Amino acid sequence: MQRWRGYEAAPGGWGRSVVTIGVFDGVHRGHQATIGHAVARARELGVRSVVVTFDPHPAEVVRPGSHPAVLTEPARKAELIEALGVDVLCVVPFTPEFSRLPAEAFVHDILVEHLHAALVVVGENFRFGHRAAGDVALLERLGRTFGFAVEGGPLVADDGTVFSSTYIRSCVDAGDVGAAAAALGRPHRVEGVVVRGDQRGRELGFPTANLLCHRYAAVPADGVYAAWLARRGHRERLAAAVSVGTNPTFSGRERRVEAYALDFSGDLYGERLALDFVTHLRGQVRYDSIEPLVAQIAQDVERTRRALG
Repeated sequence: MQRWRGYEAAPGGWGRSVVTIGVFDGVHRGHQATIGHAVARARELGVRSVVVTFDPHPAEVVRPGSHPAVLTEPARKAELIEALGVDVLCVVPFTPEFSRLPAEAFVHDILVEHLHAALVVVGENFRFGHRAAGDVALLERLGRTFGFAVEGGPLVADDGTVFSSTYIRSCVDAGDVGAAAAALGRPHRVEGVVVRGDQRGRELGFPTANLLCHRYAAVPADGVYAAWLARRGHRERLAAAVSVGTNPTFSGRERRVEAYALDFSGDLYGERLALDFVTHLRGQVRYDSIEPLVAQIAQDVERTRRALG
């Protein structure tokens, strides 16, 4: 998959293409359906498929300080999109100037002049241009003017629940990682670099990897979870009991993500890890002494082992 920074990166002599556009945070089942349809149609037409997405999240530019929790960091999002068979990922820098681009200019500059779209595939709720003034109906009218077709697909739902990034963020925020996984089509992932913490886990007999996560990462609600731990450059996954919260037994204030890797004794400091959250085990509890905490952690480890098989 080719990766472009900005639609101006389209090479000279670029032929026709099938384009789909969106933030695609999470690359959830709805996104997968839209992108997969674009890839299939491109192959039918004998042209290349292009996914256009944006960085940073448009909400942060349009309403500074309102950046939503991020379900997939840029590198992870690119991996997931590439796995769907896309030919080109075009990341458009979302600047204040770009946010003021009228809907008609958005279509002309990106889809017509640079990407030479033969077909544009979008969800039925797609909006574009300054103040999100453009919708699928306008896109279809402009397509007739500029010579490209538009296919607006229905939203993907299960039992009446429409899969969206907003819905998945609410699941993660509530600690319902099972519901998040059902909408994503895979477990929700949180990534970070292992940094030194208070080393209390080691003193208790359960050394943990303390993850420094991205400031906007969608971290699940406080509690204890069973998760798979993945190390960069290693094929095997490790079962992990993960604590999210402030360590109330020790009157902690800083919210942390700490993972105890089962049956592992190596040094993880400085490594970048990924945690795939599988199930919520329990909420956070404050204990009056160390002994019941250690007993509870041992129980958490056994429940993790059973949950992950």
